[in-house]
Amino acid sequence: MQEDLKIWQVSAEDKLTEINKTKLNLEERIEKWLERDISILSPDLLVIGRQVITDYNGIIDLLCLDAGGNVVIVELKRDKTSREVTSQALDYASWVKNLSTEQVISIAVNYFNYIGKQETLEEMFQLKFQRELPEAINSQHKIFIVASEIDSSTERIINYLSETYQVPINVANFHYFNNNEHELLARKFLVDPNKVKENKISQSLRKANITYEELEEIAENNGVGNIYKIIYQGLIDYPFWTKTTRSCITFTGANKNKRAIFNLIPIESNQELGLKFKIYLTRLSEYLNQPEEIITQFLPNIEPILQEEWSGLVVQGFFKSEELANYFLKKLNEYRSNTI
Repeated sequence: MQEDLKIWQVSAEDKLTEINKTKLNLEERIEKWLERDISILSPDLLVIGRQVITDYNGIIDLLCLDAGGNVVIVELKRDKTSREVTSQALDYASWVKNLSTEQVISIAVNYFNYIGKQETLEEMFQLKFQRELPEAINSQHKIFIVASEIDSSTERIINYLSETYQVPINVANFHYFNNNEHELLARKFLVDPNKVKENKISQSLRKANITYEELEEIAENNGVGNIYKIIYQGLIDYPFWTKTTRSCITFTGANKNKRAIFNLIPIESNQELGLKFKIYLTRLSEYLNQPEEIITQFLPNIEPILQEEWSGLVVQGFFKSEELANYFLKKLNEYRSNTI
């Protein structure tokens, strides 16, 4: 049940004067306030997009990341009905849940460029949360609806989704007050944020990072076990950090950024195609101090899959034989020895 929020000003004489609640004179102002200082909604958010266009021609008001790398939709009610904005936000969530890490980073890079920021998402995330950007972004997503008021029917719907199905959705009611001397803004959540849980369905489908032993077993079962062992053993001799995700093993640089350089993906490999790999070619070029054109000469049948400011050129391909794998490692060692 919605409660009537009232505010009184306390004078020097200890007298109380009620400050009248009014309609927010320009609804767009709150979006600007949120973009300028998202902490008025939550301190655990980093804005990565504004007016983001979905594949269904919808426009998300604000897109954010939280400290766990989860994508957060912030949708303003404006002149829409409460039911309309709720339905719209859920529709946006159906698009957001399928965004890849690369797509999220691309949205962020475009937004940072738009606002004149030179930092990468990795750098902005580090500055905001004092931790590294997770390798896998968007494992979960959340929804905030921002409104000055919602009707009782929508309130019941939001509570039902949150309490019964643990849909991570909440409403932030902003109340605007003006006493002709000061403008005041108050915020109240419909659902206690500490009680908003991750979606149980999404959580049950969410896999833990695969183990090294499981990756080796998958490679064996897919007919690329020997190739996988050759590449793996060859790469762990380098000053790389290794970690697993839900589908691959990642070799990252040993510097403070720990940026991914290689991915080996046995789960998408087979005996006919070979062992699938993804290489951040621009980063490997910097690591070996060699032009990208030189490096591509010892990579088998690669195809470009991404080129963004944050990642540089990213390519993928398959090691179809042990010979190709050994040749790759041999050339890698030759060029690496020239940098030592």
